[in-house]
Amino acid sequence: MLRRRIAGLVLRAVRWKAVGEVPQRGVLVGAPHTSNWDWVLTMLLAWRYGITIRLLVKQELFVGPLGWLLRRTGAVELDRRNPAATIKQLLAESEGGDPWLIGIAAEGTRSRGDYWKSGFYRIAQQTGLPVTLAFLDVPSRTVGWGPTFHVTGDVSADMDVLREFYADKTGFKPEGFTPPRLREEGPAAG
Repeated sequence: MLRRRIAGLVLRAVRWKAVGEVPQRGVLVGAPHTSNWDWVLTMLLAWRYGITIRLLVKQELFVGPLGWLLRRTGAVELDRRNPAATIKQLLAESEGGDPWLIGIAAEGTRSRGDYWKSGFYRIAQQTGLPVTLAFLDVPSRTVGWGPTFHVTGDVSADMDVLREFYADKTGFKPEGFTPPRLREEGPAAG
């Protein structure tokens, strides 16, 4: 309840609006993810709806006061040398009917990559949970939830849903946005 109030106050104070519906269970993709502020706003959005996202954050950031804050906000330490162990633990937590949302930034924040990371897609396939598209659009000062869908296994068709949705969304640094494409789709048509 306290988190909901804090999130509502902060979002109003910075004059951002929150839109959309979010499921209680699913795999959350956050994009365009072009700065760390994108996830701060997405986290506030989740709190606004009374939801805690299990957000994957690199292990190196869990130091001192920042580590304490990350743990209190639902962040999960991801050891990038052995990510499978972390994912296996999270998948075990996802079993059952309790609310469970994992948040993944499929694109990087520091540099533009050729492809998005496909972890969100594999987790959705393994758990049978839906993918929910979160977004942040700076020009309209809107943070929200977009469509929710179950992956079909047709990677290109599923990614077309993401490409269409994110076509008009922009993060804080639009030049840093990597268009949604997974390595599994093969080379981009040029």
